[in-house]
Amino acid sequence: MTHHLVVGAGLIGRPVAEGLAARGDSVTIATRSGSAGAGATPLMLDASDADAFSRAATGMSTIFLCTNPKYTSWATDWPPIFDAAIHAASVSGAHLVVMGNLYPYGTPTGPMTERSLPLTTEKKGLIRQAGWAKVRAAHERGDIRAVEVRASDYFGPGSSGTAHLGESFFNGVLHSKTARVVGIPSMNHSWSYLPDIATTLIAAADYSGDWGRIWHVPSASFNRSEIARQLNARYGTHGVVTGYPQWMLRSLGSVSPMMKEVWASSYQFVVPFIIDSTETERELGVSASDWDEALFTTASSYRRNDST
Repeated sequence: MTHHLVVGAGLIGRPVAEGLAARGDSVTIATRSGSAGAGATPLMLDASDADAFSRAATGMSTIFLCTNPKYTSWATDWPPIFDAAIHAASVSGAHLVVMGNLYPYGTPTGPMTERSLPLTTEKKGLIRQAGWAKVRAAHERGDIRAVEVRASDYFGPGSSGTAHLGESFFNGVLHSKTARVVGIPSMNHSWSYLPDIATTLIAAADYSGDWGRIWHVPSASFNRSEIARQLNARYGTHGVVTGYPQWMLRSLGSVSPMMKEVWASSYQFVVPFIIDSTETERELGVSASDWDEALFTTASSYRRNDST
């Protein structure tokens, strides 16, 4: 039986663990609290502890790094986690699949492909790029076998109020109110459906070709005003979307560390922010879920929660 270690039991780690278990693989899911998903063995783990991480990875074929520290602690939390994951993969021989994002690319001038250059100057993007650079260097030295799977902003049932296409957006529109968002609502943006992220991570782990590279999650691209129109047409609501003024985000950032990081990342919502996954779809055989099914499944989850 194939054994996997999934680090992180959030909206991405948990469905990855459940997907692996559903096909008959053995899964250990590691978190600080020791929580578990269906069919997975729980384990308490501080992912920044290299020795503990290495012990947890013993006998595993794959490590899925799906943890995600708070925005405000990326600078202190991510470097030791990357170091520990690399050490664990090197000692155990497990392959390392890293869940990543589009931050390293910076402000795009066109669709971001799997071969786009890392041009960010923003702090969080530089942190993620430095982490991937460490992982890739270890891969190129032959110490480990690793890849990174990058997604755009996620959506799907369970997405929290902090997600850009999450609870606050859907509840605003579905209650015929105003959903307030970061950036320009009419600007096109890519959205990665949570089940598609999990599917791509598993497909990347199964890939028999060259590793040491980046994959992109197949995603749909719509502006948020259009998404609101789609929801209104389906449910007979009258919700609208409006963007917070950039000056307001900047001002809030002067007093709130979290809003400071939101402001720093808001460039992603004032220009077209599109992910291209052509190469990933061709090589891994994955594709984005039907948009209507994904959107209305997500909307239905909020409507159901609202009625309970």
